[in-house]
Amino acid sequence: MSIITLLSDLWKTPYGDMPILGTVYIFVLTLIFALPLGIIIALLRLSKSKIISSIIKLIISILRGTPLMLQLMIVTYGPTLLLKGTRFQFAMPNKLIPVVIAFSINYAAYFAEIYRGGIESISKGQYEAAEVLGYSKTQTFIKIILPQVIRRILPSVTNEIITLVKDTSIAFTVSYVELFTEVKRVAISYTSFMPFIIAGVFYYVFNFIVTVAMERVEKSMSYYQQ
Repeated sequence: MSIITLLSDLWKTPYGDMPILGTVYIFVLTLIFALPLGIIIALLRLSKSKIISSIIKLIISILRGTPLMLQLMIVTYGPTLLLKGTRFQFAMPNKLIPVVIAFSINYAAYFAEIYRGGIESISKGQYEAAEVLGYSKTQTFIKIILPQVIRRILPSVTNEIITLVKDTSIAFTVSYVELFTEVKRVAISYTSFMPFIIAGVFYYVFNFIVTVAMERVEKSMSYYQQ
């Protein structure tokens, strides 16, 4: 058994699937949906309506207080089991769909709290100054507040994104083909620990790239630093 053989097996399954792409799909799609959803949840959390704010606070508490693995299994198998035997029963056509839904909702809850902290850190004087200059509330938020919030929360967001890279491995629990799923199969097949080492190197390199990219984004927004 050689490293080349292991890499070849990890690159593509016997069924033609590419596990690394599965990992990348989860990562990219989760960010695409979770980042903007987090902003919406944060704004609802900051709503002047106590009812809306309380409901969102409870939802965030549940999402952050229960394991992502549990949420993943509920989203993946829950609808099928609940609707079994009814005329609405169905089978999920692609396991990537519930995986991305579960990951996006979970991470949106974490991003929402990060956004909320960033928004609340902006002094009220900036809102008042914007109002004097004739800005609407929407213009104030988009043009003045949001850029500063993004700059302030980037370190925290980066930490969550790094965690997301590692959390993609949880998808193996619902038999979605991603890197860790294939690593386990290959390790058992060859009775070798080497596939886990290769996986560790992959996750480290992936996170290193993410860290470098986020540092560049942070430097590019240094204009908004106070």
